[in-house]
Amino acid sequence: MKLNDQGISQETFQMIKDYIEEVKELLSSDIWENIFLDCSKNEVLIFWLLYQRREVNMTEIAEYIHVPLNTATGIINRMENNELIVRTRSQEDKRVVLIGFSERGMAQFQNLVNEMMYYGLKIMSSFTKEEMDLFYKMMTKVKEILRQEKKKEETPKKIRKITIE
Repeated sequence: MKLNDQGISQETFQMIKDYIEEVKELLSSDIWENIFLDCSKNEVLIFWLLYQRREVNMTEIAEYIHVPLNTATGIINRMENNELIVRTRSQEDKRVVLIGFSERGMAQFQNLVNEMMYYGLKIMSSFTKEEMDLFYKMMTKVKEILRQEKKKEETPKKIRKITIE
């Protein structure tokens, strides 16, 4: 499906294309690397989860990032190989393996937060109060639309029953 199949005017479509091209050029690879530090979306989400809880098990990670356990294990293996996280045995139950930040991982997470705050504050400080109010309203609408789309995905599909004789 092409972007313009969504029923937007040709003028709006061209404006979106031009905007994407301009922003793409403004986000140099240095800026992109600074902001996301070569992290995948799931790695950033795992960083966020670890920041909130300090230590988690594999099941909690898989549930949080909405992937099967084997996929989460692969991501954690890569993060461990990159020395971003450490695995330890639970003191209460030696069968349970806990995932936590390594020193390098915590430093990388702090850098990620600092970079996002730097660019976020720089952008936000350029807005007037009216623009901030409008931005907040727009972001609220975006969340609501995404929430509605998520509900559509979660609606159970009808199961067709077939009579077998």
